[in-house]
Formats: sequence, structure tokens, C-alpha cells
Amino acid sequence: MIKNIKSLLLIAVLLSTTVFFAQGKATIVVAANLKTAMDSIAKVYKQKNPADNIQITYGASGKFYEQIANGAPFDVFFSADMAFPVKLKETHFGISTVKLYAIGRLAIWSKKLDPNSQKMNSLLDPKVKKISIANPTTAPYGAKAVESMKRTKIYKSVKSNLVYGENIAQAAQFVAFGAAEIGIIALSDALSPAMKKERGKYYMIPQEYHAPLEQGCVVLKHGKGNPAASRFYDYISSDKAVAILDYYGYSQKKK
Repeated sequence: MIKNIKSLLLIAVLLSTTVFFAQGKATIVVAANLKTAMDSIAKVYKQKNPADNIQITYGASGKFYEQIANGAPFDVFFSADMAFPVKLKETHFGISTVKLYAIGRLAIWSKKLDPNSQKMNSLLDPKVKKISIANPTTAPYGAKAVESMKRTKIYKSVKSNLVYGENIAQAAQFVAFGAAEIGIIALSDALSPAMKKERGKYYMIPQEYHAPLEQGCVVLKHGKGNPAASRFYDYISSDKAVAILDYYGYSQKKK
């Protein structure tokens, strides 16, 4: 009798799992710098795969890494760097190849002044009291912002003026809504419709001022055997997805 009950329970679990995957549900966590581009990619993907239920959450890559390493039930991780997905692969939380899907860029953005006139030295302008960047501890874009300031030897002069967003999207919000006079944000945010409405100006920080912002993705252990997770992971390399990434300032090769 007990054996029969166990068999029935096993069948029920298998059937529920089959139904879950048949519905095409996948939980995707994505670095905040990608929000505008990924929203567009997800919309196009949905047109091609209408049965898939893709649930996307945006945030800081470092925080997602910690959550995944502690067993969070995410299926695919799109990081703002390669290091976090590689670590997850090494510790068996990642099950696919760690794929380089984009190389990001940084930009200095402001509504108060034109950063193209003084470039990196815009951060030293007397009118600037607060400089918005992402938290360099948890956000790769914040770490590269600090690196670029150190490379140009202005970090010590501006360190006391820095205000930190939890992620790069929040850093962009700080400067867009006046909590800071200037900020170092993702180029993709500077090119987004929301930031364009704010009528600010931006200067693209040269890539040689920091290590490349190579962004990687990986299918996670929780996504094993989930076709929707695999489909979305593969779709980021499609011509349409690459075209959207390119539109928002990302590239797939070092320049």
C-alpha cells in the first residue's frame, strides 16, 4: 500500500513538472544596465515564442550572484560581467557554457553641464557637488566607473562627492531626477527613451580607461531541463537580439 502511494506521488510530481515546462515558464535575472535593451528583446522574443512565460527581474549582478549561490530558484542569469557567471559555473550552480553576449560602455551624463567640453574633468567642475555611480562592490559598472576615475587620476579629488545607486539603473535615476549634478552611467541608459526625455548630455568614456565591460550569461542549475530557459539563453545570440543590443550601444567584440 505504502509503495503504491509513493508511486502515485512520484507520478504526480512528474506530471506537474511536465505541465510546468510545457507552459514555458522561465525566471530570468538580468543586470540593471540591460533593462531598456532586454525589455525590447523580451518583447520580440514573445512574438516568436508566444507560449513562453518569461519573467525578468533586474538588479545588481553581485546581489544576484549571492542569491543564486544561496539557492535562489532562478533559471538564467545575465550578468554585467563574466566573473560572476564563471564562478557559478565553477561551483556547479551554472550548467551551460558561460557565453559572452555583450560588451558595455560607460558614459558621463548630466543636465547641469555638457560633459563633452571637459570630458572626465567634468567631474571636477565646481558646480558638481554630487556624482552618481553604481555601488562598486556589487555592480560591475560601478567598479569600472571607479577604475576609469583612478586611471585619469581624479578619483581622490571626487571621492567625497560620490553617491551610490544600488545598481547602475538607480545611479541613472539619481542624476536624471536631480539627486546628483552628474553621473557615470551605462551608455545604454544614456541612449534610452527615458533619459532622452530628460534632455541631458553625455560623454562616452573611452574603453581604454577601464577593463572591458564583458557581460556573460549562463543557464543555472534550477533551469536544467527547462526548454524556455534554454530558448531565451540561445535567443540572446540571435540576429534580432544582437541588433537591439547594438542599438543601445553594446557590441559583441572588443574594439
